[in-house]
Amino acid sequence: MVEITAELTEGTRISLSNGRHTWPSDEPFDKGGEDTGPTPYETLLGSLAACTLITLVLYTRHKGIELEGVSARYTHEKVPAPEGQKGMVDRLTSYVTIKGEYEEPVRKRLEQIVGRCPVHKTIENGAHVVDEVEFVA
Repeated sequence: MVEITAELTEGTRISLSNGRHTWPSDEPFDKGGEDTGPTPYETLLGSLAACTLITLVLYTRHKGIELEGVSARYTHEKVPAPEGQKGMVDRLTSYVTIKGEYEEPVRKRLEQIVGRCPVHKTIENGAHVVDEVEFVA
């Protein structure tokens, strides 16, 4: 099990912790925040990007494939729902750059691995969120 704690520190500043590391989250000035850290969506994209690159590193290491370098850029935007559906939907787009020269079968496999990280699978498959709220005096 993975656990993260979050605490409101001041204004819209949030302190996140996993017990070993602490990092901030906030909203930008134009959204009423103080811009002291990445937004929740930026944190989500960062988690997806980190998982993708780590998955590629571990896969290539396991298969003995020389990985010269890898980088990624992710975007999030609200777009109109597909035809037949109402409203807007979230679209996450990844732009992954893998450095090196690879034969076509390896290239195709590395392209597949991009979508195989656990965070990608969770987002793509959807997650069941259970909210438990407690009030204390």
